[in-house]
Amino acid sequence: MSIGSTVFRSTNLKAEPVSFEQALLKGIAPDGGLYMPVDIPRFTSDEILSFSSAPYYEIAFAVGKKFFGGEIPDAELMRIVKDAYNYEVPLEKVYDNKFVMRLDRGPTASFKDFAARMMGRLMHYFLKRRSGKLVILTATSGDTGSAIANAFYGLDNIEVVVLFPEKEVTARQRKQMTTLGKNVRILALNGKFDDCQALVKRAFADPELDYMNLSSANSINIGRLIPQTVYYFYGFAKLRDGKPDDDVIFSVPSGNFGDLCGGLIAKRMGLPVKKFVVATNENDEFPNFVDSGNYEKLEPSRNCISSAMNVGHPSNIPRLVALFGGNMDEKGDIHKQPDMDALRKDIYSVSIDDKETEKTISDAWEKHRLLLEPHGSVGWAGLQHYIENSDVAPGQLCVSLETAHPAKFPDKIREILSFDPELPPSLEGLDEKIEMFGNLNHDYDEFKLWLKEKFR
Repeated sequence: MSIGSTVFRSTNLKAEPVSFEQALLKGIAPDGGLYMPVDIPRFTSDEILSFSSAPYYEIAFAVGKKFFGGEIPDAELMRIVKDAYNYEVPLEKVYDNKFVMRLDRGPTASFKDFAARMMGRLMHYFLKRRSGKLVILTATSGDTGSAIANAFYGLDNIEVVVLFPEKEVTARQRKQMTTLGKNVRILALNGKFDDCQALVKRAFADPELDYMNLSSANSINIGRLIPQTVYYFYGFAKLRDGKPDDDVIFSVPSGNFGDLCGGLIAKRMGLPVKKFVVATNENDEFPNFVDSGNYEKLEPSRNCISSAMNVGHPSNIPRLVALFGGNMDEKGDIHKQPDMDALRKDIYSVSIDDKETEKTISDAWEKHRLLLEPHGSVGWAGLQHYIENSDVAPGQLCVSLETAHPAKFPDKIREILSFDPELPPSLEGLDEKIEMFGNLNHDYDEFKLWLKEKFR
């Protein structure tokens, strides 16, 4: 291991610890678990205070240096973060001290850009250093696929394969993936997101495919998770009042739970988070787990208008369980129960159905001229639930994450608000582009054959 770097181990606890470079390029541990830092580095309160005057990329540099500074020279890391984060991160005041952090200004108008762009550049750096090649294999329920496809597009040492559920993404989400070509290949699966994820995980575990050097770009990759800690530090740093006892409540719309795990890691690094509101759609396996202590997967997942959150067994749940001292395998079986009291102290979780999601979009616009899409609406509705049902002071700083641009969901916005959201530059001209993608049944042998034909 390099001096000054964090060591990573599998959530299944059966694989050897590795460096960040090894964890990043492998994606999933050999024992099927997910990589997590053995020890989470911390910032001092003075370091966090200094972020108030720092641009986004400098905060990303500080976080990255804590985890893998010993493996990348400072100058190279600074070049990477400056290149990855060249867009705005608006913090929109709604009322009192309640804000929406818009994570939708990147090249694919999704919060996934924050993790994908950083991860792509880190992978490219390490692969060039070792003259290696990778095949990125990932599943998407919406925005991950387009963010990954765009982040890796045109890189000469990385091939990309993305699987998506044919009937559960919007046309614009699909076209952001399927109009690229070059080193990006897209497959539409006749099934659900969990089916896509199952095929991907099975391919990673298949020894006959080892020669392809497969890696993951889903939030199961630690290279996706660490960059997602940064905007929590950024949001708090820019909005804090400067008082010693300042803290913040974050509301996180959650599907595969990578975003939430990034926030929980930020808290362990010293960020003063009073509570995480974990808002899911009708896939309520996690709120039920928080209530009962019993985890039960939803099979199949429920199809909701917040399509990227249609996940019946979030892949990052084993990480969350590990953060609270428990142990869960990739199948969802708990071998050691987490500290549920500590978990409930940090987390409030609520399920928001489609009817309330639509009503929240309408109410937010009518009351505050706040324009939300379905995923951000789930997060905002969850925050309102927490405020109404808890003793939250009127001046308490609360930040709800808006994870995608409303223009990615024009049909739903038009249906509810009777107007088309303005297109961001990243979506202009997309509707006229030619699509290129294949179709696949939910059949592993068929998928495996396709992979072997493409990557001999």
